[in-house]
Amino acid sequence: MSRIDDSRDFIPVRIAILTVSDTREMADDRSGDTLVGRLEAAGHHLADRAIVRDDRLAIAAQLRNWIADPEIDVIISTGGTGLTGRDVTVEAHRDVYEKEIEAFSTVFTLVSMKKIGTSAVQSRATGGVAGGTYLFALPGSPGGCKDAWDEILALQLDYRHRPCNFVEIFPRLDEHRRRK
Repeated sequence: MSRIDDSRDFIPVRIAILTVSDTREMADDRSGDTLVGRLEAAGHHLADRAIVRDDRLAIAAQLRNWIADPEIDVIISTGGTGLTGRDVTVEAHRDVYEKEIEAFSTVFTLVSMKKIGTSAVQSRATGGVAGGTYLFALPGSPGGCKDAWDEILALQLDYRHRPCNFVEIFPRLDEHRRRK
């Protein structure tokens, strides 16, 4: 059963928030604000924040810049995970992934089904790993961001979460790159 083990110390992680939108600015970025508020309330650190237009190459370039930054452990993007022609965030994420976390999409869909029913099929939320950094692409709605954070990421980014969590395997994410 999933639980928090209070005998372990909390380890804050450094998280960058990327909003993907042709129309949003920092002043009206409710989804980005939602994620920043939640990660800080949980005890994590906001490492950086940006807004990028719905452009696959620009999104992938921002992701690569943050992956290369040793001061960033996790990247969470919001927006561009739907089905319209401008929704290219998932493709940009997959352009940089070394490994996809397929179950993230499945679990997000299950969480969403409880809230929005079959409309959950319209989200292509995804997760992956690249360069020792976790990446997650969430919907552009504050509700979708709340659901992903509260039901999945808050737990998996907490070192105290049992039986396992993303934080405890950070040191092994890039072990394939080390010389033997």
